[in-house]
Amino acid sequence: MTDLLERGAVLQDLADCLDQAELGHGQLVLLRGEAGIGKTAVVRRFAEEMGGAGRARVLLGACDPLSAPRPLGPLMDVATLLGPPVTQALEAGLRRRTDPGGIFSGVLTALGGQAGGQPTLLVIEDLNWADQATLDLVRFLARRIDRIPLLLLATYRDDEIGSTHPLAAVLGDLAALAAVHRCTLEPLSRRAVADLTAAAGHPVDAHELFSNTHGNPFYVTEVLAARAPGVPATVREAVLGRIARLPDRAREAAETVAVIGPRATEPLIAAVSREAATGLEDCLASGVLRPDGPVLCFRNELARRAVWESLPVYRRARLHGRVLAALRSGPVDPVDLAQLAFHAEQAGDEGAVAEYAPRAASYAAALGSHREAAELYGRAVRNPASAPSAQRIELLEAQAYENYVTGNVPEAIDAWDEAVLLRHEQGDRRREAEDLRRLSHMHWLAVHRTDAWRAGLDAVRVLEGEDAPRELAWAYAHLAQLACLGYDPATTADYAGKATELGLGLGEPALKAHARVCEALVNVACRGQGWPSFEDAWHAAMAEEGLTDDACKVGAVACWTAALHHDLPRLDRLTVRTCAYCREHELPMFLVLALGTAGLGMLHRGQWARAAQKAGDVLDRNPQPVHRLLPLVTSALVRARRGEPGVWPLLDEALSYGEDADLFLAGPVWAARAEAAWLEGDDSLAVAEAEHGLKAVTIDSDPWLVGGLLRWSRLTGGEPPQTRAAEPYALELAGQWREAVRVWEELGCPYDAALARLGGDVPAIRQALETFRSLGARPAAERAWERLRAAGVRRTSYGKRASTCANPYGLTKREREVQHLLREGLSNREIAARLYITPKTAAHHVAAVLAKLGVHTREEAAIPLDQDRSGLS
Repeated sequence: MTDLLERGAVLQDLADCLDQAELGHGQLVLLRGEAGIGKTAVVRRFAEEMGGAGRARVLLGACDPLSAPRPLGPLMDVATLLGPPVTQALEAGLRRRTDPGGIFSGVLTALGGQAGGQPTLLVIEDLNWADQATLDLVRFLARRIDRIPLLLLATYRDDEIGSTHPLAAVLGDLAALAAVHRCTLEPLSRRAVADLTAAAGHPVDAHELFSNTHGNPFYVTEVLAARAPGVPATVREAVLGRIARLPDRAREAAETVAVIGPRATEPLIAAVSREAATGLEDCLASGVLRPDGPVLCFRNELARRAVWESLPVYRRARLHGRVLAALRSGPVDPVDLAQLAFHAEQAGDEGAVAEYAPRAASYAAALGSHREAAELYGRAVRNPASAPSAQRIELLEAQAYENYVTGNVPEAIDAWDEAVLLRHEQGDRRREAEDLRRLSHMHWLAVHRTDAWRAGLDAVRVLEGEDAPRELAWAYAHLAQLACLGYDPATTADYAGKATELGLGLGEPALKAHARVCEALVNVACRGQGWPSFEDAWHAAMAEEGLTDDACKVGAVACWTAALHHDLPRLDRLTVRTCAYCREHELPMFLVLALGTAGLGMLHRGQWARAAQKAGDVLDRNPQPVHRLLPLVTSALVRARRGEPGVWPLLDEALSYGEDADLFLAGPVWAARAEAAWLEGDDSLAVAEAEHGLKAVTIDSDPWLVGGLLRWSRLTGGEPPQTRAAEPYALELAGQWREAVRVWEELGCPYDAALARLGGDVPAIRQALETFRSLGARPAAERAWERLRAAGVRRTSYGKRASTCANPYGLTKREREVQHLLREGLSNREIAARLYITPKTAAHHVAAVLAKLGVHTREEAAIPLDQDRSGLS
């Protein structure tokens, strides 16, 4: 067994994790590194050592680099080794098309039930190529792994994981789990490359080889194995150079394996090309191919791609056709449907694409691999054999739904748009209206307000006069929801009443539940009251069959409303319930919308670091426009309040989504733009931005959004128009700053309370200045000083003291004193008594400490004391 250079520490870390698993404390190790860094070599070496020594039961699975990967591919690789319960659960799940949770539970039981205390080592290679169901399985196991004897070792290419990659969201979800460990493989050192070069007896200069490969083991070993004079410019040249020197039959074998892909077995290779089968020995002897159990494969996927891409298009298509014929010559396993569809498309076999792509898509959807299902339905739709036909419409509708579930709204809109046209041509008014209603919903998610209403009204127009009461009732219900989100109580009540009336005749209580929750939500948004009624209606809607999507959407919108209303305890409660319901029903779209509102709540609380992190996490998922609005506003306001750059690009993006939006969506954007302008000292721009938003105000508009816009006219010295505003804003506008401060403090919003104090006397402005300083709100502090100067107060230096600069968290001397008292568990009142300050001032200091430390609770605020003992000066 050859040595693995500079990988001993990694192997020891894996052995330590296996020790923990042996004690019943399972571990998930994420082994990451760039392509070719040697992840597979490390994993295989560790598996061989642990399996050979009897330390663990070893199970090896892998993900495939297909455009639509095998659903649960790694699980399929090891299912038979896990026993009949797992294979039976898989078969039952596919037969009934049930939630994959049952399959996952069976896997968990099988992995945790090894006799004799021997742990299990389950390897999943190339998680970056995983299908959605496999990613969900990893999530599922990671949350429960600490109580079973399992070491789950997953590898992935971190250089291929961008912010929008499906794996990125999974890694974020696993970040806080104690049983999850990350291990990074680094490039080889110059010394290691020199050792490899010397061992190979290669004439290449080791230093030049290191410079050209940057120590990537795959680059190094491929160049050395090529045995060609000089160093090829790229890995592709090295691979193709080796292939070119092989005998004809060996080149045929390499090309055939490259076309077959990662599941190339010797019988399949022989079925595709007899000549290729005779050249396999030469490929194995030269190291171009290597055995991996029953499969023959390239040493690296990059090498396979290099060979595949080098083939002329006509020859590549012919080989794909041969692979397709070989795969379909016998019974077709559902696991291979995606592979058949891939080869069919590459071969240009329209009939085979029409046969396998829809079946593969349905199979993937049944396992919860919605991204792969959407891609496969797209392959079926692109197939010329599907156009135009009744089957094409169903494929379009299925493609649209799978794209909707995965959050790909533009693709869903295109698919449903075409489906609407084809249903219209068929004269199928019921299905046309159903597709119009779904299309309207997609336009709302894309912040296309006009298009959403047009499609929704078209659905009603198509059905009126038709004998389709159920479809018409749901079309009315959808319009009620659009009106609710547009702050139009009268229209909401009108359409909700029509839907309810038809629902009574149809015996569908879901229609009444839907109408009730819309009317309750618009009452909350427009009048700021009726939350208990809404929550009762919402819980009833969640209990109704067929209202899952609507209940998720309404829950997310309720979170949005609570955040805009600064109702922070309610926001916390609604967010937890909505996120749990969305996860339970696998609707990540509205989960993201709810998570985006949480960041705004943190902003209101003065937890700006956490707010920026939460908003950034949501934006990193690259969600749809409606989901991006509040995180963009939150991120921009944190930067603006701190005096950081990059504010306006965020607000310009948010405004681009809100151009066709109502006040519900656009109001927070205009208010944020007005605040950003005011913080920059541009009062005229602040008023102009606020007035843009006020143009959309109606008699029924949310008074919280209206008040947020009116505030900037008051702070700039203008005369705001007389219109309805929520209580704290109305008090500010009326000059009742003390009462406004009281309300803001009761709501837990220190920054807003400080803004209200700017309308007061000198002591009030001084207190506002202190709050702004504690929050790190430098621009607002500057605006406060402007008011103090206007009142005749002479400005003194308020730069950070040396003790503050020396503190790693930027805490002032007073804040350090408060932090020490928090460690003693004192309340705000007790801290105030100890420091001879008022309880309100103590509360401000506590809020500042929590914000600067980026923690959630008073208990957490004491932790940094153990890490930094710099004393109080």
